[in-house]
Amino acid sequence: MSNDALRRQYQAVDWGIGNAAHITRRARRAPGRPSARTLQWMADLEAVLGTAPRGRRALLSWPDLQPDGPESWNRAALDRSVRAVDSLLDDGFHPVVTLLRHGLPDWLDEAGGWLSRTAALRFADYAAELARRLGDRPIRWVTSADFATSTVGDHVAGMTSPGRGIGVAGLAAVHHMLLGHGLAIRALRAGGVRTEIGGTVILYGGYPATDDPGDRLAVQRAESLANRLFLDPLLRSRHLVVDGHCPVEATGCVRDGDLEVIATPQDAVYLSWHAPLRFTTTEKLPLLMPATERFRALNDLNRLLAGLGFAVVPFNDVETATHGWPVLPEALADAVAGLATEYGCDLPPVRIVDNGMSDAGGRSPRHRQTVLAARLRWLAAAMDRGVQVRGYEYWSVLDQIDWVAKYAKLYPIAESSRKTKFTALEWDWTRAGSFAPVAADPAAHQSLRLV
Repeated sequence: MSNDALRRQYQAVDWGIGNAAHITRRARRAPGRPSARTLQWMADLEAVLGTAPRGRRALLSWPDLQPDGPESWNRAALDRSVRAVDSLLDDGFHPVVTLLRHGLPDWLDEAGGWLSRTAALRFADYAAELARRLGDRPIRWVTSADFATSTVGDHVAGMTSPGRGIGVAGLAAVHHMLLGHGLAIRALRAGGVRTEIGGTVILYGGYPATDDPGDRLAVQRAESLANRLFLDPLLRSRHLVVDGHCPVEATGCVRDGDLEVIATPQDAVYLSWHAPLRFTTTEKLPLLMPATERFRALNDLNRLLAGLGFAVVPFNDVETATHGWPVLPEALADAVAGLATEYGCDLPPVRIVDNGMSDAGGRSPRHRQTVLAARLRWLAAAMDRGVQVRGYEYWSVLDQIDWVAKYAKLYPIAESSRKTKFTALEWDWTRAGSFAPVAADPAAHQSLRLV
């Protein structure tokens, strides 16, 4: 492919910025105006790309919009949302609205939350009203910013709400969340929305702890279970089957026609990427897990994962961000390539969202931008091999500092920290046409797992 063709391909990517601010709430600045932190991440993208990102995520808060019940609307919060979207348009940005990020209204949460089928039905009603209010002002609609945290993290594992985890029985929440997603797409289309609609799946990917074939199988099993739990029903209209057993259907929550609704076509799959993991077999776990108090929570997690046939161990001797995540620029491209291999033609175009949180915090802008450029060079190589990456959204770790302080520090996934000397990069890569993959380390873990 010529440099001119490469330029056209990568300049067609929709570049954007995300943050955790809800536009339904009163803000000190005018609606939709970027914060200083958002401006910093916009500057990073512009320094690397040679062009300013135009996409801007706008988060809607369902608890703010319907605090008192399904028939009650907070008109002031609705009006603020409309004004914020209009302000973004007036400023030349491309608004992207997200209908749900984690929290449900109290009246719905108290009725069982996503364990109840009612949540899916009410979510569709909520989407229909916002379609009527906002129409085609947003360039994209995101049904949910994260399918996993409010379902597996809450009702299965009890991580986000201690005491609420009920194990495999909580997988009913996964089904109802995905059902709500499918119903919301149909409600938005029925309400006249013609722009892009999709939902967000947390992308999992990693590397074997050793060259042992058992560790490679552990990676395959871990990625398959984590990614297919949501993507199999969304893309193939069937729930994940594990060793001949379907744990979601075993909860008794699936009704005739549900999977057809869940698999309602979406224009793109949004992939949220945080950091890679390092996998091994349960048999080798005692040999590879450092015997330090720092990894006690990770050991507790591995007691749960042992029943699934794999375990997570920290990376050795890699650069880490301030919150203990490894900085491996090639990992995102590897994970996306693995997904393309798994789903083939069933995989629609993808958008990388909520990405950037694993970058080295507290370092200089030049270092941060170097990490970003390295990641995008790897992603460019995946695109060159046929992966349809329609967009990329940079998300600041500063907008998730409460989550990072609680969970990322509780579950560090890298043993030690060192500065990695990344190969010198051509900054303006969309115009320069220099797209050869650049490894973060001479002993790169793996690269571009494509068929």
